[in-house]
Amino acid sequence: MILVTGATGHLGKAVVNQLLTKTGANNIAILARDAAKAIDFKNKGIDVRIGDFDDSTSLNEALKGIDTVLLISGADPVNRFQQHKNVVDAAIKNEVNRIAYTSVVIENLSTSANQFLMQSHFQTEDYIKESGLKYTFFRNNLYTDTILMFAGENPFETGIALPTGNGKVGFALRREIGEAIANDLLATTNDNKTYEITGSESHSYAEVASELSKLSGATVAYTDLESNAYEDFLKQIGVPEQYIQMFSAFAADIKNNQHQKVTNDLENLLGRKPIAFSLALKELYNL
Repeated sequence: MILVTGATGHLGKAVVNQLLTKTGANNIAILARDAAKAIDFKNKGIDVRIGDFDDSTSLNEALKGIDTVLLISGADPVNRFQQHKNVVDAAIKNEVNRIAYTSVVIENLSTSANQFLMQSHFQTEDYIKESGLKYTFFRNNLYTDTILMFAGENPFETGIALPTGNGKVGFALRREIGEAIANDLLATTNDNKTYEITGSESHSYAEVASELSKLSGATVAYTDLESNAYEDFLKQIGVPEQYIQMFSAFAADIKNNQHQKVTNDLENLLGRKPIAFSLALKELYNL
């Protein structure tokens, strides 16, 4: 029995959908805080277990009879490590065989502008290793899907203006990452393994603009903003301060090539080459 946390989110859904192509629904459980949001899973015959990362009692109940847990990292930047710790502790208590965790690819945590957000990933990895549980870490690079968030949903009219310089990212499409994770969850010989899941190539936002220009026929300009100008822009359009700091930190890390890494792990887990970057952009922007 495989239990997937965060299954109502985009990555979790991608994992579960792939699992359903390879194994029966009776072998899959999901953790959900709200049963109403999980009704589609229940209708497919998946075991929906109600629990909350902040509620250890509910986690202990939810993990009963589970062989493998996929812990998809939580979204709370302040309490995330404690929440993850609660899941790991419940896994230990229930004698779960393996815990898999979605971490992050980064070149150097100590020099990251996003250190506060990123460090909980590696704290979680360390805690899992210390637990004695068998583990798999999926260190994911930035999703290609985040381009919609950073470049905007209509760069064909607005262009792309970001303080990312010529920094490159080994973007990988979220649905393919989900597929790769599901494939590994069903394997039985990959204990205590760390994957660095990236695209086949790295790309800058200037290259994103160039590729979108080719695909659309419009001229998508890329402007390398100063970081202060970027923060002012985000304030003008009403982005909350917490998210301004987060977006700025990601942009700074991209500029400094913290997410430039490229490996073959995604290709190996998929059993094929990942979708070409141009086709991924075409898919994201419905071109």
